[in-house]
Amino acid sequence: MRLMKLVLAFLLILLCASALAQQPVVYTMQIEGPIEPAVALYVHRSIQIAERNDAQALIVLIDTPGGLGDSMDSITKDFFASDVPIVVYVWPRGAKAASAGAIIALAANIAAMSPATNIGAAHPVAIGGEQPDQVMSKKLENDAAASARKIAKERGRNVQVAEDFVRKSVSLTQDEAKKQNVIDIIADDQKDLLQQINGRKVQTANRVVIINSRNADVRTIAPSLRERFLHVVGNPNVAYILMLIAIYGIIFELQNPGSVFPGVVGGIALILALFSFAVLPVNLAGVLLIVLGIALLVTDVFLPGHGILTVGGLIAFVIGSLILFETRSPVFRISVTLVITMAAVTGAFFLFAVGAGIGAQRAKVVTGKEGMIGQVAEARTDIAPKGKVFAEGSWWNAVTEGEPIKKGELVCITGMDKLLLRVKKQENPKA
Repeated sequence: MRLMKLVLAFLLILLCASALAQQPVVYTMQIEGPIEPAVALYVHRSIQIAERNDAQALIVLIDTPGGLGDSMDSITKDFFASDVPIVVYVWPRGAKAASAGAIIALAANIAAMSPATNIGAAHPVAIGGEQPDQVMSKKLENDAAASARKIAKERGRNVQVAEDFVRKSVSLTQDEAKKQNVIDIIADDQKDLLQQINGRKVQTANRVVIINSRNADVRTIAPSLRERFLHVVGNPNVAYILMLIAIYGIIFELQNPGSVFPGVVGGIALILALFSFAVLPVNLAGVLLIVLGIALLVTDVFLPGHGILTVGGLIAFVIGSLILFETRSPVFRISVTLVITMAAVTGAFFLFAVGAGIGAQRAKVVTGKEGMIGQVAEARTDIAPKGKVFAEGSWWNAVTEGEPIKKGELVCITGMDKLLLRVKKQENPKA
C-alpha cells in the first residue's frame, strides 16, 4: 500500500513536470522613447532569446515619437528574419507609434493597439538640421514611401495608408487603423491581447506558426545594462551636457596643469560625447557656433573688451545649442530650459573659474627672489658702492647700481644675486 502511494506520487510529479514543460512561453519587451541604436540592439537580443527558447511569440510594447531611420531599418529587418512571431502592441493608453514607430508596427506579424492610442505621421525628416533642397527632399520621401509600401504589402496591410503615413503624415486612431486594415487587433490590455492572438496562423521567416498563447508563461526581457547605458548616452540632452563637461574639464586642466581630475573627467566625457554624436543627427553649424561662443568667452577673459565679447559669445553659444541637433524633429530637440541653464552656467564658469585662474597666473609674485624685486627698503649704512639694507625683516648686503646712497635713505631693490641685493636710490622717498 505504501509502495502504491509512492508510485502514484511519483507519477503525479511527472505529470506536473510534463505540464510545466509543455506550457507555452511568450516573451515581452518594451520600447519607450526615441528609436536609436541602443533600441535596435535590445530588439535584436530579445528576438534571439525568444528563438532560443522556442517562444510562441515576442510581444513588443511600443510608445515612441519616432527616431533614426537606420535603427528603424535594422529593427524591421530583424522582424522579417525572425522565426518567432512578432506582435507589436501600441501600449499603454495614450501611447503612440509615430514616424519610425509606425513603420515598425507595419513590419510585425501581428499589429495591435490599445484604446486611446494613435499610429502614423511617418514623413521623413532630414538629419543635420539643414533644410534639404526640393530634389533631395523628394528623394527621401519616395524612398521612405517605397519602403512603407513594401512592408505593408509583405504583411498584407493597407498599402495606400502606409504610403499616406509617409507622404501626407496621416495619423490614425486605433479604431481607424483597425477599420483600414493597418492593424489586426484592438486589445484592452496584455491579457486581452494574449487571448486574441491565440490560435492565429502567421508566416515567420522559415515556417508557418499557429500561436498558442492560452495560459502562456509570460516572461519579460528587460534591457541589459549596456543597452540602458547606450540609450541614456544617445539622448540629445545627455550628449549636449557631456560635450560641455568635456569642454569645461579640458579648459580647467589647461588652466591648472597637474590637477588631473578635471582632465580625466573631461576626457571621458569627450569620448562619450563623440559616441553620442556618431549616432545622433548632429548639425555642424551648431557645433561651430558653440565653439565660437566659448572662444569669444575665453578671449574676453584674456583681452577684456568691456563685456562685448562675452555677450557675443553667449549669443553664439545659445544659438548653437538650439540648432545642435535636428530641431525640426521633436525626437532630437534639446530642451530650451536646459540650453538657457547651461548658457548661464557657462557664462559663470568663464567669468569666475577661468577668470580667477588667469588672474592668479598674472598676479605679481610676492615671495622668494621675484617677490623681493621692486620692494622699497632702508639703507642701514652708507652704500658706496656696498653697504647694508633692511628688508623683509632682515639685514641684507647690498650694492648700488647708481649714485652713492647715504644711511637712512630709502632704496628700491632692482635685482638679486644669491644673497646680494642690487639697489638704487628711491626717486620719490615720500611715495
